[in-house]
Amino acid sequence: MAPSLSFWEYTVIFFLRPVFAIVFVLFLISSGWFVAWKLVLDHVPLVQEVFGLKKKPVRVKPQIGRFSKIYSTLRAQNSPPTRIEDEENLRLL
Repeated sequence: MAPSLSFWEYTVIFFLRPVFAIVFVLFLISSGWFVAWKLVLDHVPLVQEVFGLKKKPVRVKPQIGRFSKIYSTLRAQNSPPTRIEDEENLRLL
């Protein structure tokens, strides 16, 4: 005769083991999603739009370099003055 299983053994086999298996699988899926989110998905514009994340504001660099001064003076010399500010810039040159 085969030994009969107790109530606790039936509980473990038919209830606790499937629950632990489901919890383990959900843990693996959620930890994989978290790692993917931190490494890749946080930077994808489509995912940012879907989840309503705020994009980082784009800062415009001020024109303070040597080349920007050269190009701004060339632009001022080639175009006719249209405003008072442009006339003042031409007087300064």
